[in-house]
Amino acid sequence: MDFSRYGGSNRAKAKPARCLSRSFVVLLWVWFGIALPALADNPGYDRPGYGFTPVALAAGEMTIEQGLPDWSRDRSDGAVSSQYSTDSLLRLGIGGPVELQLGSSPWNYLRQNADGIHSRSRGHGDTRLGLKLALPSAGEAFSWGLLSSVEFTDGAKDFRSDERQYLLGAQFNLQANQRNSLGAYLEEVRSGGRDSTTMAFSDNYTLTRTLTLYTEAALLHSANQASGTVAGAGLTWMVNPRVQVDAGFDHRLGGTAAEWQSNLGVSVYLGH
Repeated sequence: MDFSRYGGSNRAKAKPARCLSRSFVVLLWVWFGIALPALADNPGYDRPGYGFTPVALAAGEMTIEQGLPDWSRDRSDGAVSSQYSTDSLLRLGIGGPVELQLGSSPWNYLRQNADGIHSRSRGHGDTRLGLKLALPSAGEAFSWGLLSSVEFTDGAKDFRSDERQYLLGAQFNLQANQRNSLGAYLEEVRSGGRDSTTMAFSDNYTLTRTLTLYTEAALLHSANQASGTVAGAGLTWMVNPRVQVDAGFDHRLGGTAAEWQSNLGVSVYLGH
């Protein structure tokens, strides 16, 4: 790793400026969401956790969902790696039960330690273009939808996939009672002729009008035939009907998966 590209007085001064710029943009989104009229028919967010909300935005509506950042840590065969990612998702309603999605991670920071050798890298991740379809349901308690996306290989060297990735996911939600909403998520990702799958289950429990506790568990199967299980929990806080803040974690139970994953993010609904 050539650390000289991060050195020098000009770069040292530019780094805080970039961080302040990102923070300012996020604060501007939150302020804008709070400043808008509070009466908003918010259909929900895809953050946090596995899966997505099986409801599409109406035509012209938009949400911005931002990691502040999200973090993961893995330890395997004596090597330790930690990654911070500012995952970003823009959702746009285009009419009917369909919405368009654009996602990426504009900033990533990776720190690795293997055999006493330390390395660090920064850069942006791949771009994702997706389409969500909310499917019809016979009852209000049950909802489901499909999400398909393609991830391009346009990220920085240490943060891009070797091949394009094609994702197909299905989300199933059941409002079990006034406080409990159960979810199941199935996902298949195809890349380079090989498939990776995810099967996840969640329970969202309403604590108050603004606070929701969620728990989740997932079985992950990667293209190299390795499998692992993770489980975790977190909280979402509706600051107002347009702004949500989330925080949570997942921990590896067994097999091959990140040892720890955490999420910290904000989502803003820019509807009518």
